[in-house]
Amino acid sequence: MKDLLPLRGIVTVLNTPFTEDDRLDTEALRHHVRRALEVGVAGFLAPAMASEANKLTTAERELFVDTLLDEVRGRAVVIGGASAASSIGRIETAKRLVSAGCDGVLVSIPYENDEQYEHAVREVAGTAPPFLMLQDWDPTGYGVPVKTLVKLFETVETVRAVKVEVVPAGRKYTELLEATDGRLHLSGGWAVMQMIEALDRGVHAFMPTALHAIYVHIYTFYRKGHRDEALKLFNEILPVLAFSNQHLDISIHFFKRLLHAQGIYSTANVRPPILPFDRVHTEIAEELIAVALALETKVGEADD
Repeated sequence: MKDLLPLRGIVTVLNTPFTEDDRLDTEALRHHVRRALEVGVAGFLAPAMASEANKLTTAERELFVDTLLDEVRGRAVVIGGASAASSIGRIETAKRLVSAGCDGVLVSIPYENDEQYEHAVREVAGTAPPFLMLQDWDPTGYGVPVKTLVKLFETVETVRAVKVEVVPAGRKYTELLEATDGRLHLSGGWAVMQMIEALDRGVHAFMPTALHAIYVHIYTFYRKGHRDEALKLFNEILPVLAFSNQHLDISIHFFKRLLHAQGIYSTANVRPPILPFDRVHTEIAEELIAVALALETKVGEADD
């Protein structure tokens, strides 16, 4: 019987920093990783959707992961993103991530039917990652059937975790935990706006973008039995999440601007195709970046 994967806390999904001439900015990436480690994140996921992974070349993806692993040096869990448009792409990417030394591999596979999905998962599992995390991504529906995920957890050795990003996420968290006697590791991703609910339901880890210190404090407050303090801090950052979580592209725009304002990224550049950020988006983003920066300062002062 599988033991529960021992990964708890905040697993940062890293945006890809670009230079002015549209190259991967490895120094900015290292800076970001160091800042996240300093405030206590449990791990990193990259490259993923928030990393604009589908716009990176194979060489860029490899450089991204190699730089991340070199900077982390075993101080946190590194999960490599193996999602790709084709079965061959997923398998080859997973092989490279395992060879590079990632602690785990995440893959998002479109669900058509049980036979198709199970076959695709087993193909990636065949690359022998230390653990395989399935990204259950469906922003408009309930995603992969619970029974299918449970079957894969029970019958595929490396399948240890699921990142739930469906509508609604809460009920699915509970159904998966109950069906596996709490042994399946669950992460909350896009549904981070329901972070307190997810904690109440027993979710083990969260995969947001940036705002590291704030998320770590919310998680730590809750785990230490201070739910009221966790909820208060969460409510303070909720306007930021409500804006950024409208759409994946808005999230990418917003958090790159935040990281640039923090002096972590040298630019806020994104790669097309992407939803344009218009004047109103920009004005609201600037207001909310000020809110986020002030809150991170307050959280940091509380630690001193």
